[in-house]
Amino acid sequence: MRLRQGVLVARDLDVAVRTLREALGAGEPYHDPGVAVFDLKNAVLPIGDTFLEVVSPVSDDAPAARYRARHGGDGGYMVMIQSDDLGADRARVESLGARIVWHAELDEIAGAHLHPKDTGGALLSLDQPADPAAWLWAGPGWQERSRRDVTTELAAVEISSPDPQALAARWAELLDRPAQGDSIRLDRGSIHFRSGDVERLTGLELVAADRSRAGASQDLLGVRIRLV
Repeated sequence: MRLRQGVLVARDLDVAVRTLREALGAGEPYHDPGVAVFDLKNAVLPIGDTFLEVVSPVSDDAPAARYRARHGGDGGYMVMIQSDDLGADRARVESLGARIVWHAELDEIAGAHLHPKDTGGALLSLDQPADPAAWLWAGPGWQERSRRDVTTELAAVEISSPDPQALAARWAELLDRPAQGDSIRLDRGSIHFRSGDVERLTGLELVAADRSRAGASQDLLGVRIRLV
């Protein structure tokens, strides 16, 4: 089980993509026409073999538009975790009362989105690619478009909450991974829980290609991005 993709929601997709690419050295984006079913347009940016996605609502009725309005603007939206046993994951989360609001069963990948009211903090997507090294959601040829010269990998996401310990405990049972202090460590990548006024994905950690830059941070698109 590993952290594979972080998702932000933004009003202006083009500005968001340009901002992230300039700051993080992310590769050429892929625009997935399939997200139109959610009244969205998007861009998936490869960083090594991990990804940042920006979604932008195309109607005021889109769930992402309501989420953005409810949380006061651009910011974190979804955490996408790669699994090697989605069937077991689905059975577990449903037994814990988490509703699956969307699922896909494709030859290349299967995935399930959990209702944010049942997870807390962010949408949670569990995805199992047929080939563990592949990632259909990033589009064809993402390996050639990926870059590692500024940042090399999405290492962690940070979720804030007025009660971070309770939220960490909820995610721990959903993922069947123990919470160690304020974090859940996956086989690759981590989820950190921090105290905050709002319950939302509020931070990203990316591995710096130049390790001397580790510790640098900046606020972009409503999240704090820190190099590690």
